[in-house]
Amino acid sequence: MRKYLKMTIALGALLALTVAGIASGAGKEEVTVGNLKFKAGGSFSPKTLSKTKQTPIALTAEGQISTVDGTHPPALKEVVVETDKNGAIQVKGFPTCKSGQLQSQDTAHAEAICKSAIIGKGTTNIEIAFPESKVVPVSSKLLVFNGGEKGGVVTLYIHAYITVPVPAAVVTTLKISKIHNGRYGLKTIASVPKIAGGSGSVTSFKLKIDKKYSYKGKKVSVLTAKCPDGKLQAHATAVFSDGTRASTEFIRTCTGKG
Repeated sequence: MRKYLKMTIALGALLALTVAGIASGAGKEEVTVGNLKFKAGGSFSPKTLSKTKQTPIALTAEGQISTVDGTHPPALKEVVVETDKNGAIQVKGFPTCKSGQLQSQDTAHAEAICKSAIIGKGTTNIEIAFPESKVVPVSSKLLVFNGGEKGGVVTLYIHAYITVPVPAAVVTTLKISKIHNGRYGLKTIASVPKIAGGSGSVTSFKLKIDKKYSYKGKKVSVLTAKCPDGKLQAHATAVFSDGTRASTEFIRTCTGKG
């Protein structure tokens, strides 16, 4: 039977929210639901934004996921996030990278091949647990690449690289599109591939996106937001390999000026 659980923010949701233009507020939050335990934190700056114009923002995010009884946590499969219409992502004119260029590449080669397309960096920890074997911890750098915009859909790739049980790239694809759903104006779908044949689970990550570039003679930012009414909000649903479905809706405050 599927479990329908409420969480503050799921790990994959935080990743998706980061690239979609909203992150958790300063400080850390921890929630335990069933056997699943999650801690999240992060910040965006500046916190004072224009009420009417999109303001460049930098985002940092971190998260940890574990279980109450210390067992191996279920793997994340997919995250669907609807974010505030007052947040935006802009990648027009920014260099792009294709998924095929990142597959089978370690971090150093992925960075060398698509260096100009990087919009964010971080680190992640992964647990790999095969039946009747000890849990193997693996660490990796995270790189966020711009996959471009086509038909109104922005594609981003999050690259990690593991060496156990065999060397392999883990490339998560994010599709971000505009929607008209009341308060929400962006929808992000993150598809997380199986790690180590399904035996690997992300347990923590830290990530920062702060990319500005020139487009048509103007300096622009990949991520922007405005604050007309003192808040930004989002709705997220994360689906895990054991059937757990975690959903939440939350609000973060901001200060509007002008």
